[in-house]
Amino acid sequence: MSAPFLSVDGVAKSFTMHLRGGLTLPVVENVRFELHPGECVVLGGPSGVGKSSILRMIYGNYAVDRGSILVRDAADGEMRDLGAGDPRTVLRLRERSIGYVSQFLRAVPRASALEVVADPLVRLGVPREDASRRAAAMLRRLNLPDALFDLPPATFSGGEKQRVNIARGFLTDHPILLLDEPTASLDAANRDVVVSMIREKLASGVAILGIFHDEPVRAAVATRILDVSAFSARRAA
Repeated sequence: MSAPFLSVDGVAKSFTMHLRGGLTLPVVENVRFELHPGECVVLGGPSGVGKSSILRMIYGNYAVDRGSILVRDAADGEMRDLGAGDPRTVLRLRERSIGYVSQFLRAVPRASALEVVADPLVRLGVPREDASRRAAAMLRRLNLPDALFDLPPATFSGGEKQRVNIARGFLTDHPILLLDEPTASLDAANRDVVVSMIREKLASGVAILGIFHDEPVRAAVATRILDVSAFSARRAA
């Protein structure tokens, strides 16, 4: 098997409720797994065991109490510890190594859908005209009407916003892609489009870590299911 793009070792996470007298709420303990090129690892288990928290730690949105999250830097091939929390390392890895499609689109106000989708490519140095052309092609693949391209996504329906979100996340060539219920707001036709897009990413060697509550989608893309219940600190408590 090829070297991993991601290695999570002994990671723990808890939240401190400062308005409740410093009450500590444990989330996960001793999370360990690797993610290799061309595989789609699905985080499984019931609601509340920490699936979304694991994704957010790997993207650097949540700090890690202890343990390491080693991510292969696409710029030089070195493994870097995102879990250490250094802001420059987090930003560097997000720019080149880790893509993320969350459940909710958080876009710059008044920016058009086309600008929102094209922005990651522009930040990587792709000429704006070329980035816009590629963004438009991705939006059309996801069946977003051309008439919406120049409008801000804040005016869109939930399914339209999610298609913009998916287009933005899939447009780049990050070697790691995190997916947090990407098809939750989509109709059957667009779910099928996203399944095809995931399979294409896997065929190109991208490593995907995701949460899929849609069972047919999970069955269509998962190469391995990781039961997060085994790491749930709440369950252990």
